[in-house]
Amino acid sequence: MGDPRIPSNQHAVDILLGIRFGLDLYVNQRPVKLLDARLCPLKGRSEPDVNFVIFRENTEGAYVGLGGNFKRDTADEIAVQEDVNTRQGVERILIYAFEYARRRGLTRVCMSDKSNAMPYGHGLWQRTFAEVRQRYPEIVSWHLYVDTLAMEMLRDPSQFEVIVTCNMFGDILSDLGAQLVGGLGVAPSANIHPGRISMFEPVHGSAPNLAGKDLANPMAAILAAGMMLDYLGFTEVAAEIEDTVAKALHGDKMTPDLGGTLGTRAAGDWICTQL
Repeated sequence: MGDPRIPSNQHAVDILLGIRFGLDLYVNQRPVKLLDARLCPLKGRSEPDVNFVIFRENTEGAYVGLGGNFKRDTADEIAVQEDVNTRQGVERILIYAFEYARRRGLTRVCMSDKSNAMPYGHGLWQRTFAEVRQRYPEIVSWHLYVDTLAMEMLRDPSQFEVIVTCNMFGDILSDLGAQLVGGLGVAPSANIHPGRISMFEPVHGSAPNLAGKDLANPMAAILAAGMMLDYLGFTEVAAEIEDTVAKALHGDKMTPDLGGTLGTRAAGDWICTQL
């Protein structure tokens, strides 16, 4: 995946989106949790200030691959990419986000869309959100357009606990969130269908430019394993994994992307030894 020697990326699309769509993994969960304040690019922010989760709808939107080209590779080319939103798809990701907040004792859920520019597809998000939020009166819920949300994540990330949004916006916002906590090297994710087989992976890609150089940061993969264990019910072990990664960060046992001096093997071995 991502190997520059392969001219097309279609096989990677088939594998990754094939798993997400084929297994109906409609929840993409991406935590944004600062484990070491030194890694946050925002001035004056501490660990409690950046601690929220983004829920991205994972099986619809602009990533379904519907569309086409007319008069391709000519001056008159027309390209159409369709954005697909269904009532079922929107409702179930909204419910999952609210239920997650309720289970964890969280009190704030923000839904984001671009319904002012996309009144049909994202108008569905607005109407469904207005209905679903009524089922959770104990939770403060509000809406922000995605451009405003991006600004607010930088201005004051502490106001957020749970964010829920569509496939494309969740993809973009979670990378922005990753940068708030130190970059993609410490960003894990989960692809979930509750009660079924699910998939856990780093947010980052395969980084072929780092292959064989002992430079890649293993922490996102390790944290993703922690998310898997948490999903499977091993909550104490999952917490130990996260605590150990945080300990590695605070002790400068990290790779060069975070300002450390350890290679991939040494960083991973240090965490494993501590566990």
